[in-house]
Amino acid sequence: MPRALLTACALALAQAGFSPQAAAADVAHGKQIYETICGGCHTMDANRAGPAHRGVYGRKAGLAPGFNYSPALKNSGVVWNEQTLDRWLKDPEAFIPGQIMGISVENAKDRADVIEYLKEESPR
Repeated sequence: MPRALLTACALALAQAGFSPQAAAADVAHGKQIYETICGGCHTMDANRAGPAHRGVYGRKAGLAPGFNYSPALKNSGVVWNEQTLDRWLKDPEAFIPGQIMGISVENAKDRADVIEYLKEESPR
């Protein structure tokens, strides 16, 4: 296939929101990573040291009922989607300075899998 056609196809897929990581995301692995890395502070349904996560995908940051968020997160204006969750999980402080989460997920594949799991656990 000519290089120009490949480039055009890649651009069209990117504009349509296709992500190779998302396409290959593994929900079961995402749940395992979530439970291992996030589970010390978060659950799907109960606020603990961190807020409950069921329904986080598509929700505005800082709005989980009954959780006392940092002012930085409450005032961020962020809506959780694939891009914002990836930035958040990669480096929360770089994404929203002044927030208080001290954990990150360094591996891009692990982040994609966790995001896919969070999407599965959010009503559509």
